[in-house]
Amino acid sequence: MDRRQFPLPALCLLILTIVGLAQNPARAQAPCPADHEKLLAALKANVKASGGPANGGFETNEWAAVVARDGTVCAVAFSGPTVDAQWPGSRLIAAEKANTANGLSLANMALSTANLYAGVQPGGPLFGLQATNPVNQAAAYPGDAKTFGSAQDPLLGKPIGGIVVFGGGLALYDGKTIVGALGVSGDSSCADHNVAWRVRAALGLDKVPAGVNPNRKDAIIYDLDPGGKSASGWGHPLCAGHEADVAAELGSGVGGSTPK
Repeated sequence: MDRRQFPLPALCLLILTIVGLAQNPARAQAPCPADHEKLLAALKANVKASGGPANGGFETNEWAAVVARDGTVCAVAFSGPTVDAQWPGSRLIAAEKANTANGLSLANMALSTANLYAGVQPGGPLFGLQATNPVNQAAAYPGDAKTFGSAQDPLLGKPIGGIVVFGGGLALYDGKTIVGALGVSGDSSCADHNVAWRVRAALGLDKVPAGVNPNRKDAIIYDLDPGGKSASGWGHPLCAGHEADVAAELGSGVGGSTPK
């Protein structure tokens, strides 16, 4: 190489760049189990307000988010006609639910966010869990709101963090292993669980191993007594609508009856 054609400062910069890349290789992101187009179609087909079946709750439009196994957000969508046709705050809640289900599920054991409710109550074995993985605020709030829920959502490619301990988050399984997780938010927590259950099935990522209840995998468990104690230790409170009836029909819930 002729140094007259490649000045020394540029040569030094090239060497430093090569050394830096060797010492700090780019981190490869885990594959996304469902892209925006697939998530959007599955969500719209399973929310009543956008033409899907009833979920038993308020029947409002919903947000959904998917994280890859490394915890990075890789798809975000909403079911309504505009970005504000569903609760704006539910965009981040959906992503945090996905983060929770992914972070606390394994290849051989699925935990839904609904399974965490009883354990985090005062005196429970998981009390304080919500504070263990703070939301990544640098990722959560920047970006143009016009792109929220699109294939260019500013959450994409970033770990969102956060722990949510009520229904709506489910791990995703392709039949071989866990590949990430799904979060749904925008209705009651019980309805969110029902919608997430349907969306996961629509994505073909519901090949779930035994969870805390081997007969029902990571189903929502309605077994809280009047004092708020869960017989199984993994219970979730009943919501005010007919969500428990829908869950029973779907096989996504066990125990309890809808309040009258």
